[in-house]
Amino acid sequence: MVRIRLDVAYDGREFSGWARQKEGQRTVQGEIEDALRVVLRRDETPELTVAGRTDAGVHARGQVAHVDLPDEVWAEHRAHLLRRLAGRLPMDVRVLRLSEAPPHFDARFSAVWRRYSYRVTDHPGGADPLLRGHVLWHNWPLDVDAMNEAARGLLGEHDFAAYCKKREGATTIRTLQRLEWVRREDGILEATVQADAFCHNMVRSLVGAMLFVGDGHRPPEWPAKVLAARVRDSAVHVVRPHGLTLEQVAYPPDEELAARNRASRNKRTLPPLPGCC
Repeated sequence: MVRIRLDVAYDGREFSGWARQKEGQRTVQGEIEDALRVVLRRDETPELTVAGRTDAGVHARGQVAHVDLPDEVWAEHRAHLLRRLAGRLPMDVRVLRLSEAPPHFDARFSAVWRRYSYRVTDHPGGADPLLRGHVLWHNWPLDVDAMNEAARGLLGEHDFAAYCKKREGATTIRTLQRLEWVRREDGILEATVQADAFCHNMVRSLVGAMLFVGDGHRPPEWPAKVLAARVRDSAVHVVRPHGLTLEQVAYPPDEELAARNRASRNKRTLPPLPGCC
């Protein structure tokens, strides 16, 4: 078998997320796997492993997945596979590159960080109609400096339980490496959010908290206080998915892949809260 890396982009508006679901739900994984089965002329559907399972409505321009294929199948189709996938896939999902992965590469466990962008406009007239599927309209003026002040209190390794939808048996400890806002020349506010990994709804919850700071409903120190409590706060809103895009997934040098895989599988813990347990 040979492991193939796929670099993928998609417009998430018409998808029920990345992961295959029950019959009738359109997903990115389902579209790509079905296209691979057809163009490779396989009886069984090849199974993809992905770097980040994006939610319904979330976009990607830097998603990464891998698939394992028999050597002879890859040798037969490699020269024309990318173009044939382009002809088979719907227009809202593209495989941009195909390449043989190095030993120990795993799209999910080898990743050292994922970087997302979230885009918001506070223009009083609303979002540009041509960008409405990728930019959230916030109907209050936003203070970028206040949002960046709030963001600094969230950086580092923490238990992000206050900003995640809990999943049975999964940790919510993450290392948030970068969180910053800029106002672009066109007036759109763009957040860059980078972490070693993200738990469910984490980016959209963080953005929701910072929008409350930006429009003056909460002080800049509030998001960090919510984080420190390690419990869901009903005041933290999960913003809509269409403003979110997975921009890039990074991997270590080839010789460090095996070690990274082992480290990623370790379940992390933090010390208990003061006065607890």
